Amino acid sequence: MLFGRTKKNPITIADKGVVEWKYAACGYCSTGCSIEVGLNAEGKPVASRGVAEADVNRGKLCLKGIFEHELFDSAGRGLEPKIREQWHQPWQPTDWDTALDKTHDEIRRIQAQYGRDAFAIISTGQMLTEEFYTLGKLTRGLIGTNNYDGNTTLCMASAVSGYKRSFGSDGPPGCYDDFEHTDCLIAWGSNLPEQHPIIYWRMKEAQERRGFPLIVVDPRVTMLAQNAHMHLPITPGTDVVLQNAMMHVILDEGLEDKRYIEANTNGIEELRAEVANYDPVMASKICGIDEDTIRHVARLFANAGAAMQIWTMGINQSTHGSDGVVGINNLALLTGNIGKPGGTSLSITGQCNAMGTREWSSCSGLPNYRYLEIPEHREEIAKFWNVDPEFFPKKRGLFQTDIYHAIESGQIKGLWLIATNPLSSLPNTSRIRKAMEKLEFCAVQDCYEDTESAQYAHVYLPAGTWAEKEGVMTNTERRINLVKPISPTPGQAKPDLWIFNRMAERFNRDGKVNFPERAPDIFLEMGELSKGRLADISGMNYELIEKNRGIQWPYTHEQVERGEAPPKGGKRLYTEDATFRHPDGKAKLIPLPFIDNNEVPDEKFPVWLNTGRLIEHWHGRTKTGKIGNNNKYSPIPFIEINPDLAAELGIQRGEYVRLVSRRSDAVVMAQPTQRVPKNMVFLPFHFHDCANRLTLGLLDPHSRQPAYKQSAVRIERIADQLGAARLSKEMRKF
Repeated sequence: MLFGRTKKNPITIADKGVVEWKYAACGYCSTGCSIEVGLNAEGKPVASRGVAEADVNRGKLCLKGIFEHELFDSAGRGLEPKIREQWHQPWQPTDWDTALDKTHDEIRRIQAQYGRDAFAIISTGQMLTEEFYTLGKLTRGLIGTNNYDGNTTLCMASAVSGYKRSFGSDGPPGCYDDFEHTDCLIAWGSNLPEQHPIIYWRMKEAQERRGFPLIVVDPRVTMLAQNAHMHLPITPGTDVVLQNAMMHVILDEGLEDKRYIEANTNGIEELRAEVANYDPVMASKICGIDEDTIRHVARLFANAGAAMQIWTMGINQSTHGSDGVVGINNLALLTGNIGKPGGTSLSITGQCNAMGTREWSSCSGLPNYRYLEIPEHREEIAKFWNVDPEFFPKKRGLFQTDIYHAIESGQIKGLWLIATNPLSSLPNTSRIRKAMEKLEFCAVQDCYEDTESAQYAHVYLPAGTWAEKEGVMTNTERRINLVKPISPTPGQAKPDLWIFNRMAERFNRDGKVNFPERAPDIFLEMGELSKGRLADISGMNYELIEKNRGIQWPYTHEQVERGEAPPKGGKRLYTEDATFRHPDGKAKLIPLPFIDNNEVPDEKFPVWLNTGRLIEHWHGRTKTGKIGNNNKYSPIPFIEINPDLAAELGIQRGEYVRLVSRRSDAVVMAQPTQRVPKNMVFLPFHFHDCANRLTLGLLDPHSRQPAYKQSAVRIERIADQLGAARLSKEMRKF
């Protein structure tokens, strides 16, 4: 007798005629999956698959990675350089020399007329590390502006700031392998199943084996919260209060690791005095978590053999983002949970190579976590690059978010945007739009010519994307992986590295600064600069990286000479042989007073606005919005709204509504769900001219990261549903 599938037609996978598979690392999120792209007999990319022997993803890919090969011929690709005198005039095709000469001449004109820092450069987290390094050398060593940053300020700046304040350096101390060893996991503002699906799979597989408790701190019932042992629906923007209350319990009940604190930290008495003010009874009134739950979670965390914390934008994108990261680090240090298997505070990074820009772009300083403020660091890099150390500024310049304020006030007159789209990604976009209109010159370098920010450009430079280029990227756990060119750049588009080198020729007429043409040579140069540094990569080369499907730093030249193979599993910082990076080798326990400067719901704007990601989309949908198998799941902007609130407002499922904030408004479709409380809506941020029309522009004082997560809106029912649908369609046009 036959049962089940044998009685039906068997499932078959369409034969796409793949004749060759080429290796790369995925170019979406920071998980760092190893991927192979299949080419047919004509050399066209037709399929993607995970690499089974790669430690990160072990053969798996998420929805975006499965269709990543479709990026190469997606709509809107830039095929030729373009130029115009005014941003509102029609584009005129041109050649590369003309476009690059124009950009060079305008940079020099603006600097000569207004000062070196009147021209700003903003890059991305999506280029390859060799490109970041080359752009940093060009900007710091030749162009000389100090107003240079990356759009990683919008997602990871608070993690960077928090790591530096606590440990003395950026660099996530843990790894994915910690899931295999932990006895307790707290996820702060992180929704792994939709943000980082493969990391979620790693975590879930380990949890099923070990049975450790999962506590999710999030105002929304996310997919991760639905699978948690405990969900703490915190009041937005009050994470520091909850963290201080947990530390109050730990210290009050003597649950701290006294030996670890004495050996590895400074500041315990100052911290003790501050958290004494956060009795759980008082804290519960602010953060919305009842006092018994606070005590239980604190005891659970402190009594675990090894306890791990992860977070993403729910912590970072706040006026208290850097403090929230420090609070996570405080909890880890207080309980001895840094540097041992299963004990870590691990920021889950956003973009595919946000770590690469943190390590090598020189946005916040100089290569490999060197600081402009330290004379020895300036001298070292100046000698290596053959530039005058006095040419370097003595401190970092403006963050990206402050650069637009400086454009608004007339301090900055010119801008070079590279693979980033601020008119989609920055908060309060109407203010950003007005600032962009004031620029005397703007160059946009992007693989897509139809981005919103390109509307304000005077020069457009068509670049390659992802695996049209060669180089490395660094993932969340500091694993460097290789991207190999799979498809050529279309039309006249060029790899970003080629563009930077051609621009460098124009600023480097005497050839005093060396700019290698080949990515492998640049990587070896970076290796030389890394020797003895925290992020030492001197033992790596492309062949070894590909063979191992990625290698975590540090991996040194000395390890190679000793015959040590790169570790297959996780590698941790700040173990017994790697102290913290403050001068005395100890970490800092930092007291965190809570300053409530959030925008909160009131009578006029009574509903919290929460924004976040969907599994099928990536950032502003510049990529995934053009791939049918991604876009079909969420083709239009929508909100999750509580059914009780929808009924109260007379809103039916599928109807369009108008969201209004103090900044602007947006038209979206209503989807009732119990995943949000009655006083909150959730709006995916991927849709152009939608979420960030509404969001608040307040910035964290340490990281200058925007507070995307704490805004207030009102909801208006729309009588003319056909008109609303047309308006929504117009608002989301590229």
